[in-house]
Amino acid sequence: MSLVATHTQATPVITRYFRVFCIFVHTLLGLVIAALIFPLLNSSIKARLIQWWCGRLLAAFNLRVKIVGNPPHYSHKFSNNMLIANHVSWADIHALNSVLPLRFIAKSEIKHWPIFGYLVRCANTLFIDRNKKHEAKRTAEVVTACLLTGDNIGLFPEGTTTDGTVLKPFKSSLIQAAIEAKSMIWPVAIRYIKENGEINTAPAYAGETTLIDSMQQILRQKQPVIELHFLQAITAASFNDRRTLTLHIEGEIRQKLGL
Repeated sequence: MSLVATHTQATPVITRYFRVFCIFVHTLLGLVIAALIFPLLNSSIKARLIQWWCGRLLAAFNLRVKIVGNPPHYSHKFSNNMLIANHVSWADIHALNSVLPLRFIAKSEIKHWPIFGYLVRCANTLFIDRNKKHEAKRTAEVVTACLLTGDNIGLFPEGTTTDGTVLKPFKSSLIQAAIEAKSMIWPVAIRYIKENGEINTAPAYAGETTLIDSMQQILRQKQPVIELHFLQAITAASFNDRRTLTLHIEGEIRQKLGL
């Protein structure tokens, strides 16, 4: 694996060390907030803090978020929405959260990660064991209930990450929850790009790449960019069949990414 993708400028070593220091300090701050301050706050203020913390974490990595299209405006009235996106890296969650604080559905292994596992648990993440087929139905019921109570859910229906050059078929089981709850669905196409506009595969957390590998690849780049393409919102209730809805969302994202 090359350390820095072609057409991507490398970051000086001293700059990388400074970024690592900033990330360390910001992570400690997140732990303090999660352990001592979160229990005292209401859900709205928690959401704002999560939004701020995620944005500052990406800034510490010098990962620039570029918003394309018209994302929904976050306010206390923003509720019962599902954002559906393709999945490339661990940074996807933080990038989306920096725009709109969401409850994400994540694989159960994540909650056992050191430090970051604790933080995502404090962010009220919904976990699913993808190795147990019966879990999908139970989780769909939980997601429906969360949407009906006003939560905004983030979902990566590929069920895994890619390097950004392909799009895997979307799984439809959890999208049923949006139909049941009569939610608004916001498709988001995520793309990491180089200076010349080509896809940047270095930040990907996929295949044999570890979390640390992915973080190091981002730190080695001068200013990596993640594009969030917000597509036309969809009224879930206008689709009675979850597979038709899922294929429609997948097609919209695939077309935007040119895959």
